[in-house]
Amino acid sequence: MAKLGGFLEYPRELPPDRAPLERLEDWAEFHLHHTEEKLRNQGARCMECGTPFCHTGFTIAGAASGCPVYNLIPEWNDLVWRGLWKQALERLHMTNNFPEFTGRVCPAPCEGACVLGIIDPPVTIKAIEQAIADRGFDEGWVVPRPPAGRSGMRVAVVGSGPAGLACAAQLNKVWHEVTVYERDERIGGLLMYGIPNMKLDKTIVQRRVDLLTAEGVRFVPGTEIGRDIALSELMEKYDAIVLCCGATRPRDLDIPGRESGGIHFAMDFLSDSTRSLLGGAQPELSAQGKNVVVIGGGDTGTDCVATALRQGCRSIVQLEILPQPPGERGVDNPWPQWPKIYRLDYGQEEAKAKFGGDPRRFQVTAEAFYPDERGRVREIHIHRVEWQEESGRFSPRKIPGTEERLAADFVLLAMGFTGPDGTATQGFAVELDGRTNYRAEYGRFSTSLPGLFAAGDARRGQSLIVWAINEGRGAAREVDRYLMGSTELP
Repeated sequence: MAKLGGFLEYPRELPPDRAPLERLEDWAEFHLHHTEEKLRNQGARCMECGTPFCHTGFTIAGAASGCPVYNLIPEWNDLVWRGLWKQALERLHMTNNFPEFTGRVCPAPCEGACVLGIIDPPVTIKAIEQAIADRGFDEGWVVPRPPAGRSGMRVAVVGSGPAGLACAAQLNKVWHEVTVYERDERIGGLLMYGIPNMKLDKTIVQRRVDLLTAEGVRFVPGTEIGRDIALSELMEKYDAIVLCCGATRPRDLDIPGRESGGIHFAMDFLSDSTRSLLGGAQPELSAQGKNVVVIGGGDTGTDCVATALRQGCRSIVQLEILPQPPGERGVDNPWPQWPKIYRLDYGQEEAKAKFGGDPRRFQVTAEAFYPDERGRVREIHIHRVEWQEESGRFSPRKIPGTEERLAADFVLLAMGFTGPDGTATQGFAVELDGRTNYRAEYGRFSTSLPGLFAAGDARRGQSLIVWAINEGRGAAREVDRYLMGSTELP
C-alpha cells in the first residue's frame, strides 16, 4: 500500500498546533492543518503490511488495539498518497459514519497498533482521517442521501451521542422511520456537551445533525424518556427502541467534607461551560480566579484543566491516583497493545505554558475536604499512595507521613462513570450487568425486554467514541434483523 519504502523517505510529522498561550485566549480548535503535499507524504509512510493491525479492532490487556470500527486504513492511506481524495472518503464512510468526529477526538488506538510503530514512529492515521473528512465537506462531496422509500417500521433511539447518531443513521439507510430523543436542549449528547469546543467545534456537530435531519431522521430535543415520556408510551408507538443514553452517573468521592460548596462533577462543569459558550452567557460554574483542583486523570480530567485555564483560574492541580507512566513502552506493554507511556496532552501542555509545569500529581489521592466559614471548600488534604498486590488484584495503600494540604476553592471530580442513571427504564425490570450497565450481549444488543436494545456506554460502560459508533452500527444491524427477519447492514 502507498509508496514503496515511503516510511524510509518521510519522517512522521503531525500537523502543527496553535501555541498554548495563544489558544488560551479563545475557544477555537487548536489543531492546525497540513498542506496537501505533507498529507500525501504522511499517507506514503503506510507500509505494505502482510497483516495490518491498525484496523483489527481487538481489545488487548483491557484497552483497544487497532480501530474499533475497522476502518480500512491502509486503503485510504494509499488513496491519499495517490491524490484520490474522493475515493478515500468513500472508503472511510464504508466503516465510519462520522470521521469528522473521530479524526478530532479519538485517541487513535490504530496508531498504537501500526506495524511501522514497532521500529519507527507510526503513521499519522488520525490526522489523515480528519483531513479526508474535512475535505469531503469542503468539496461538497458529503451531501444528504435520503432513502428512496420507507419500510413502514418505526424505531425510537434514546440518546443522541455518537452511539445514538450512528444507530439512527444506519437504520435510516435501510428505510426505517427513526426518531431520536435527547434530554438536553441541543442534539449531540457527549459530542455537543461533554467535549469542549477547542477539541470539537460545535458547528461540526451541528453540521452532521443537519445532514441527518435532511436525510429524514427526526430529532426531539429537550425530552427525557422516563420523565417527560414514559418508556411504555414509546413501546406502544414504536416497533423497536434502542437505549443509547450513555453512562451518565458520575463516580463520587465519599470522604469527609464532600458536602462543601464548590465541589462539582466534571461533566456538570464541562456541560455548563459549553452551554454558556453557545448561549453567549456567563457560566454558572466558573473557575475564574479560583484555585482549581481536578481529581482524576483521563480525557475528562484533561478537558477540565483546559476549560479552567480558559476561564482564567488562579492555579490548577490535577490529582492522579495511578503512577506516572514510563517514557517508553515497558516489557509488559508490547506492541500491538495500546502504549501506556507518559504523554503531555493539550490541557497539561497549556498548564505548563502558563504555570511552568505539568499540573498532574501522580500516585496521590484526596482524604478530606475542608470548608471555610461559609461552608465552601477552601482546602484539600491529600497523601501519596503505593500500589500493592493482594489476592491477585492491585489496590492503593496510603504511604504514612506523606500528607499535604492544597489550597482549593473549586474542585472538579473527574473519576469516571458508573453506568446509566436508569431514568429511561424506571418502572421496568430491565436486567443490568455486574457494573450496572444494561445487560445486552455484544453482537446482539438485545436487552431482557423484547424489542428493547442497548448500545454504547449504556451497555458497555464508559468507553471511546469509536466504540460507541461501533455499537450504534451493530445495534442498528440487529434491530433491522429483528424487524425484517434479515439484514444487509454491516
